[in-house]
Amino acid sequence: MVFSSITFLYFFFPIALILYFCTPKSLRNYTLLALSLAFFAWGAPKFLFVLVGSCLLDFFVSRKLSPGAISAGKRKLLLIIIIILNLGILGYFKYANFVVDQLFRICDLLNISKFTWKNVILPIGISFFTFQKISYLVDVYRGEVEPSRSAFEHLLYISLFPQLIAGPIVRYHDVAEQLRSRRTDAHTFLDGLWRFSIGLFKKVMIANSFARVSDGLFDATYELTFVEAWVGALSYTFQLYFDFSGYSDMAIGLGRIFGFRFLENFQFPYISRSITEFWRRWHISLGRFMMEYLYIPLGGNKKGLFRTMCNLWIVFLVSGFWHGSSWNFVLWGAWHGFWISIERFIGKDRLAKIPQVFSIPFTFFMVVFGWVLFRSPGTINSLKMFKPMFGMGAIESNRNMLPEIFSDIYFISITTIALVFAFAPLFFKWARKLANKNDSEVITASEIKPIWKEILCFAASLVILLLSTMELCATSFNPFIYFQF
Repeated sequence: MVFSSITFLYFFFPIALILYFCTPKSLRNYTLLALSLAFFAWGAPKFLFVLVGSCLLDFFVSRKLSPGAISAGKRKLLLIIIIILNLGILGYFKYANFVVDQLFRICDLLNISKFTWKNVILPIGISFFTFQKISYLVDVYRGEVEPSRSAFEHLLYISLFPQLIAGPIVRYHDVAEQLRSRRTDAHTFLDGLWRFSIGLFKKVMIANSFARVSDGLFDATYELTFVEAWVGALSYTFQLYFDFSGYSDMAIGLGRIFGFRFLENFQFPYISRSITEFWRRWHISLGRFMMEYLYIPLGGNKKGLFRTMCNLWIVFLVSGFWHGSSWNFVLWGAWHGFWISIERFIGKDRLAKIPQVFSIPFTFFMVVFGWVLFRSPGTINSLKMFKPMFGMGAIESNRNMLPEIFSDIYFISITTIALVFAFAPLFFKWARKLANKNDSEVITASEIKPIWKEILCFAASLVILLLSTMELCATSFNPFIYFQF
């Protein structure tokens, strides 16, 4: 079940609101847990035991990980074992098919008969909640947080449905007190509804519109022209941003409705002046996880420039492989690792001297090239896009989509809105304020437009909901990119 579906909007969500707010405050967490487990089990109930069983194991192990619970050596060994177990579960579901596919290729080369293999189905959200579970275990081991008070509380923290499927990756210390005590008044409810509506608009109206164009060009069976290739690459660039940031907005808004304040996950990444800055603005919770639980344990930047650059490469290679079982994701991670390392070698002071009229476009197009790798199912497919992007494609198209695209008033309107959304801090003072906020702060609707009345905010949310519903009813095309991760 996805947030941007009729099933969620007009069945699950209304029932969830009624059940939650009709439940006495002392029992609302039980209702929320039941709703979260039902949400997770909606599409594949057989995977529920993976989530619940692993969470219970983590809870009981975490009680031995606190400093002083047992000897330091045993704590470290126990942490390593439980992390390996969690990563092993993730690895089996996410990479078993990839490993077997590579083995089958070797068998073909050596003329060896293949064994029987049934493809493993990936449980939704496993990449995100596995990282969240690891962050909790490590934080308890470091003594930064106390273990959850009960298995129930721990299971609710991991399975909370607004952020369960695609993040943001929420650290335990950010929501521990909220799990035990929180309140939702009319203002926070409307604020959450507004944020959810903005995310829904970004996903349904903007991302889906770009997806139709990018899918048609990336999946084309004919040779693309220079313009077609660039239209496809840029369409996917905006599709991915509005798809994932829209989902994050919906998750943050839903959390707000139920009294939780999740940290921001995107802060206008396409206005970045460097790849380093891009990763401070894009998928912030994943970047923070990689830095805190991989980069720093590897030594961070404390062991010299060369070691620092190697650590950065490792982080981004792992990040690429985390996104999926394809060599293209590894290449995408290596591409970002290369530029991050180069920027570290140059130094942030020298980078800061480059005028933003040059640095922002350069960074943006380096990101676009990376997204071509990210979108393509294989290296051969990515070359099919890269060749015409650099002028080595067809002179004339065999099936030109461009006249249809450029004459579509609706698509042109959506593109204009998308450009304003993506690059707003370059044009608007209020957007610059949001773009420069600390990423540990929560953005609320009142900060975006303080003069708006709550009733107007509510009315606008209903209008967006209506428009999005009309779009969902008019087409069955509603992919969500990060479900595959």
